[in-house]
Amino acid sequence: MRLYRKAALAIFLTLGFGFAHAGEATKSVEAVNLEKAALKDQVVTIHGTVTKANNGIMKRNFVHIEDGSGEGETASLIITSQDTASAGDQVIVTGKVALDTDFGFGYLYPLLIEEATIKQAGGNSASHAKPHSH
Repeated sequence: MRLYRKAALAIFLTLGFGFAHAGEATKSVEAVNLEKAALKDQVVTIHGTVTKANNGIMKRNFVHIEDGSGEGETASLIITSQDTASAGDQVIVTGKVALDTDFGFGYLYPLLIEEATIKQAGGNSASHAKPHSH
């Protein structure tokens, strides 16, 4: 009977965690760039390295990430978030794919990952108490 309970618990936990992330797709930076039309308005998760962070612009932080995939225009993504991170940080980003975002004043972005959460790849939040610019 004890073995049955352990198996039932394992199945329950597996299904429970699976549903918690339903609808989210884990993608490479290159894949998000190449599949952006199909991913529009969908939530995606990307693992990458922060290359640049511009904080406190238009009440959000703009964080640039790369993961080694892609070349040229498909090699990086720009994330908007209330969280931030520093150049060199290994992060996990989860946010909504947005296309052709125009903030005015010449700030037009063909692709953004918006309203994202940014966590250190080790599991801790990458949000810093004081925004800083690089």
